[in-house]
Order: sequence, then C-alpha cells, then structure tokens
Amino acid sequence: MFLALKDLASLFQDKRGVQDDILFRTVSDRAAAEQPMGLFVASNKESGELLEAISNGAVAAIWDKEDALPRYIPTQFPIFFTNDSAEAMKEIINLYIEKLDGETNKLMERTNFKITNKTLLNKNKQTYDIAGLIAKLAPKNIEERRG
Repeated sequence: MFLALKDLASLFQDKRGVQDDILFRTVSDRAAAEQPMGLFVASNKESGELLEAISNGAVAAIWDKEDALPRYIPTQFPIFFTNDSAEAMKEIINLYIEKLDGETNKLMERTNFKITNKTLLNKNKQTYDIAGLIAKLAPKNIEERRG
C-alpha cells in the first residue's frame, strides 16, 4: 500500500497544483536522493533544491509557507504548504502507519521513506520522534523483503 496524494490532502489545507490520484513510492527529505514517484519534504536549506528533487523523481512536495516557491515550478505540480516541515513529516509518517495497520496483506509493496535524521536535527528536537516512527516502518519493510 502506498501513501497517496489524497492522504496528504486530508492533512494539509493549504495546497496548490493538481490533486490527481498519485501514489508515492518514496518520501525523502533530501533532493539528491533517488525518489521515483516521490514526495519531497524540504526540511531545511541542507535538503537541497526542489529542481534537483524533481530531476530525481519527485512528483510533489511539502513546502514551508515562509519560503518563496522557485519560479520554475509548474502550476500543475502538487505542493502542500506547512509552517513546520518536521511536524509535517511526523504527521505523514503517523498517517501512513495508521494506513498500514489497517492492512492485512503483509506482502504488498509499500512507500519507502528516505529520511535523513541529521537534517531534521538541525531544525528542531522532533527528530527523535520521527526516528522512532521510522523504526516502526522498518520491521514491516524488512518483513516484506524476506516474504
């Protein structure tokens, strides 16, 4: 089961771009990471440029309301705005864990979370919460690969 664009629409009221049925194969806080069908979460300046994330496969982004969007972003590109990217990441992971808990098929494909805790540490103290949430996803992904 993949994280879907419509899942994000339930979390973020402030958004722009198309709201099609998009399923995210990856979620990453690093623009340089390969992220096919990815959701890019710019957690701070060290995350990299949105253009690089798009060239590495990002098809949507979570963006800080205080930061101006680059002019090169197409109006159709889905963007969800937040006041706190670390809190947004935490909410996304919690939503996804809830979504997985309701699923009985252990061998299904899942969204791959590529989160760099060091990046989030530079932002605020929520890193440990996020690291704990990611750890909940890891056993499910390992179990799936062994399948």
